[in-house]
Amino acid sequence: MSLESEFVRWLTERVVQRDHVLRGIGDDAAIVAGDQRNQVITTDLLCDGVHFRWGEVSAARIGRKALAVNLSDIAAMAAIPEAAVISVAFPRGFALAEAQQLYEGILELADQFDVAVIGGDTNSWSAPLVISVTMWGRVTEHGPLRRDTAQVGDRILVTGPLGGSILSHHLDFTPRVRESLLLRSRYDLHAGMDLTDGLSLDLSRLVASSQVGAELQLDAVPISNDARLLSQSSHKSPLEHALTDGEDFELLLTAAPDVAARIMSDKDLLLSCHDVGKIIAEPGLWSITPGGQRTRLQPQGYEHR
Repeated sequence: MSLESEFVRWLTERVVQRDHVLRGIGDDAAIVAGDQRNQVITTDLLCDGVHFRWGEVSAARIGRKALAVNLSDIAAMAAIPEAAVISVAFPRGFALAEAQQLYEGILELADQFDVAVIGGDTNSWSAPLVISVTMWGRVTEHGPLRRDTAQVGDRILVTGPLGGSILSHHLDFTPRVRESLLLRSRYDLHAGMDLTDGLSLDLSRLVASSQVGAELQLDAVPISNDARLLSQSSHKSPLEHALTDGEDFELLLTAAPDVAARIMSDKDLLLSCHDVGKIIAEPGLWSITPGGQRTRLQPQGYEHR
């Protein structure tokens, strides 16, 4: 288990749950009670050398990603994004023009999703660039999506395709905010999250949170062209990339079989959904091959060390 996972587990047990916190640590965003409408709050910290490589891509694309990953968390909760605060630790010697380009990437995406950038903090230090974004949004009348509400018998849906994000998708993806809100308004979705660390690892987190298990139909997993391209040099199959690469920022959803079938046949949706398996009572994650063989699937994906 990674340091990140161990620390989050310890912190979850350590912090005191407050009455106005409806959902704390353990989901894509926290849910906090409001006077008229509940709110969701999320934050992400992006570091040079981990989430991007300064000098290899433009400052605007880095800034865009910093906001986009938070928008993806809001989408995972089926909430409406409202505002963000942004803190940046600039390396000493960072040029003003570079800082401006970084924020242009942030502000352009903020405009697309009607997010108000209302402040933050800046500092300089003798280390690589670090960006921290905190965003909040409001829950709609349909309620938030959560990880801990999947039900036995649900079908597992993903938007896709998956894998190979390192080639460009992790910087240029479009957060599924509009798609999530549309799905939530039309259908009775039971659970959901976004795919940030790989399908197998993130699905294992969802079923653990819901105290259920899952069977994943391997031949139904949508595979991106980038995953196929990457497999030519990685010594991994395209399916392995789709299951484990991470930073797809697609949606992972569960719904009753009849609802899932209606979603799959809905031609008016803004995206394609793929039925990749089902929720079962037996804990853990299992794979089903095209030939019907059922084996334990070890969750793998990206974890910070």
